[in-house]
Amino acid sequence: MTTTALLPGSYDPLTNGHLDVVRRAARLYGRVVVAVVHNPEKTGTLPVDERVRVIRESVTELPGVEVSAHTGLLVDVARQMGADVVVKGIRSETDYAYEHPMAAMNRHLSGIETLLLPADGAVAHISSTLVRQIAAAGGDVRDLVPEPVWRALTARD
Repeated sequence: MTTTALLPGSYDPLTNGHLDVVRRAARLYGRVVVAVVHNPEKTGTLPVDERVRVIRESVTELPGVEVSAHTGLLVDVARQMGADVVVKGIRSETDYAYEHPMAAMNRHLSGIETLLLPADGAVAHISSTLVRQIAAAGGDVRDLVPEPVWRALTARD
Protein backbone atom coordinates (compact mmCIF):
# COMPACT_ATOMS: atom_id res chain seq x y z
CA MET A 1 0.00 0.00 0.00
CA THR A 2 1.35 3.42 -0.97
CA THR A 3 1.46 6.06 1.73
CA THR A 4 0.10 9.42 0.64
CA ALA A 5 1.58 12.60 2.08
CA LEU A 6 -0.25 15.91 1.82
CA LEU A 7 1.87 19.08 1.65
CA PRO A 8 -0.55 21.97 2.06
CA GLY A 9 0.28 25.64 1.63
CA SER A 10 -0.53 28.80 -0.25
CA TYR A 11 2.78 28.57 -2.14
CA ASP A 12 2.54 32.26 -3.02
CA PRO A 13 5.05 31.78 -4.49
CA LEU A 14 6.75 28.39 -4.28
CA THR A 15 10.29 28.88 -2.97
CA ASN A 16 13.40 26.72 -3.03
CA GLY A 17 12.65 25.98 0.63
CA HIS A 18 9.24 24.57 -0.31
CA LEU A 19 10.82 22.60 -3.15
CA ASP A 20 13.35 21.09 -0.72
CA VAL A 21 10.51 19.86 1.51
CA VAL A 22 8.67 18.39 -1.51
CA ARG A 23 11.84 16.55 -2.63
CA ARG A 24 12.46 15.17 0.85
CA ALA A 25 8.82 14.09 1.25
CA ALA A 26 8.98 12.36 -2.14
CA ARG A 27 11.88 10.25 -0.83
CA LEU A 28 9.83 9.27 2.23
CA TYR A 29 6.40 8.60 0.72
CA GLY A 30 5.13 6.87 -2.42
CA ARG A 31 2.62 9.59 -3.28
CA VAL A 32 2.97 13.28 -2.46
CA VAL A 33 0.14 15.73 -3.04
CA VAL A 34 1.20 19.38 -3.08
CA ALA A 35 -2.08 21.05 -2.16
CA VAL A 36 -2.29 24.70 -3.10
CA VAL A 37 -4.83 25.71 -0.48
CA HIS A 38 -6.31 29.11 -1.17
CA ASN A 39 -8.77 31.51 0.29
CA PRO A 40 -11.03 32.81 -2.49
CA GLU A 41 -11.35 36.12 -0.61
CA LYS A 42 -7.60 36.82 -0.93
CA THR A 43 -5.66 37.84 -4.01
CA GLY A 44 -2.22 36.33 -4.32
CA THR A 45 0.89 37.47 -6.13
CA LEU A 46 0.27 34.75 -8.70
CA PRO A 47 -3.26 33.46 -9.44
CA VAL A 48 -3.93 29.98 -8.03
CA ASP A 49 -4.03 28.32 -11.45
CA GLU A 50 -0.64 29.84 -12.29
CA ARG A 51 0.78 28.69 -8.93
CA VAL A 52 -0.38 25.15 -9.71
CA ARG A 53 1.17 25.34 -13.19
CA VAL A 54 4.59 26.60 -12.06
CA ILE A 55 4.71 24.11 -9.18
CA ARG A 56 3.97 21.28 -11.62
CA GLU A 57 6.78 22.53 -13.87
CA SER A 58 9.09 22.68 -10.83
CA VAL A 59 8.46 19.06 -9.75
CA THR A 60 8.37 17.26 -13.10
CA GLU A 61 11.46 15.18 -12.23
CA LEU A 62 9.92 13.90 -8.96
CA PRO A 63 7.99 10.64 -9.39
CA GLY A 64 4.79 10.31 -7.38
CA VAL A 65 4.30 14.06 -6.88
CA GLU A 66 0.95 15.63 -7.81
CA VAL A 67 -0.16 19.25 -7.59
CA SER A 68 -3.74 20.46 -7.18
CA ALA A 69 -5.70 23.43 -5.86
CA HIS A 70 -8.10 23.20 -2.89
CA THR A 71 -10.26 25.27 -0.60
CA GLY A 72 -11.67 24.45 2.82
CA LEU A 73 -10.40 22.72 5.92
CA LEU A 74 -7.12 20.86 5.73
CA VAL A 75 -8.68 17.71 7.23
CA ASP A 76 -11.32 17.71 4.47
CA VAL A 77 -8.63 18.09 1.79
CA ALA A 78 -6.68 15.25 3.43
CA ARG A 79 -9.74 12.99 3.34
CA GLN A 80 -10.50 13.95 -0.27
CA MET A 81 -6.94 13.13 -1.37
CA GLY A 82 -6.68 9.95 0.71
CA ALA A 83 -3.75 11.35 2.68
CA ASP A 84 -2.18 9.29 5.45
CA VAL A 85 0.06 12.09 6.76
CA VAL A 86 0.44 15.86 6.50
CA VAL A 87 3.98 17.15 5.96
CA LYS A 88 4.87 20.73 6.85
CA GLY A 89 8.29 22.33 6.61
CA ILE A 90 9.37 24.44 9.56
CA ARG A 91 12.19 26.99 9.48
CA SER A 92 12.27 28.21 13.05
CA GLU A 93 10.87 28.02 16.56
CA THR A 94 8.24 30.52 15.44
CA ASP A 95 7.08 28.15 12.68
CA TYR A 96 6.98 25.30 15.22
CA ALA A 97 4.89 27.38 17.64
CA TYR A 98 2.44 28.14 14.81
CA GLU A 99 2.29 24.61 13.34
CA HIS A 100 2.18 22.54 16.53
CA PRO A 101 -1.35 23.52 17.66
CA MET A 102 -2.65 23.12 14.10
CA ALA A 103 -1.14 19.63 13.93
CA ALA A 104 -2.78 18.76 17.25
CA MET A 105 -6.16 20.09 16.09
CA ASN A 106 -5.96 18.22 12.79
CA ARG A 107 -5.20 15.02 14.69
CA HIS A 108 -8.12 15.76 17.05
CA LEU A 109 -10.53 16.37 14.16
CA SER A 110 -9.50 13.51 11.90
CA GLY A 111 -6.78 11.36 13.43
CA ILE A 112 -4.29 12.41 10.75
CA GLU A 113 -0.72 12.87 11.93
CA THR A 114 1.55 15.72 10.89
CA LEU A 115 5.27 15.43 10.25
CA LEU A 116 7.06 18.72 10.94
CA LEU A 117 10.13 18.56 8.74
CA PRO A 118 12.96 20.92 9.77
CA ALA A 119 14.24 23.10 6.96
CA ASP A 120 17.63 22.49 5.44
CA GLY A 121 19.97 25.22 6.66
CA ALA A 122 20.79 26.25 3.09
CA VAL A 123 17.18 27.38 2.49
CA ALA A 124 15.85 28.07 6.00
CA HIS A 125 16.07 31.85 5.50
CA ILE A 126 13.75 31.84 2.46
CA SER A 127 10.07 32.66 2.93
CA SER A 128 7.32 33.46 0.44
CA THR A 129 6.74 36.76 2.22
CA LEU A 130 10.34 37.86 1.76
CA VAL A 131 10.37 36.69 -1.86
CA ARG A 132 7.19 38.70 -2.56
CA GLN A 133 8.66 41.80 -0.89
CA ILE A 134 11.98 41.56 -2.74
CA ALA A 135 10.28 40.91 -6.09
CA ALA A 136 7.82 43.80 -5.55
CA ALA A 137 10.75 46.15 -4.92
CA GLY A 138 12.43 45.04 -8.16
CA GLY A 139 14.99 42.79 -6.48
CA ASP A 140 16.40 39.64 -8.03
CA VAL A 141 14.83 36.48 -6.51
CA ARG A 142 16.30 34.07 -9.08
CA ASP A 143 18.32 32.21 -6.42
CA LEU A 144 15.33 31.90 -4.07
CA VAL A 145 12.73 30.23 -6.29
CA PRO A 146 12.65 27.51 -8.96
CA GLU A 147 13.12 28.70 -12.56
CA PRO A 148 9.41 28.39 -13.56
CA VAL A 149 8.42 30.56 -10.60
CA TRP A 150 11.09 33.14 -11.41
CA ARG A 151 9.85 33.33 -15.00
CA ALA A 152 6.25 33.81 -13.83
CA LEU A 153 7.25 36.51 -11.35
CA THR A 154 9.36 38.43 -13.85
CA ALA A 155 6.65 38.15 -16.54
CA ARG A 156 4.38 40.16 -14.22
CA ASP A 157 6.65 43.23 -14.40
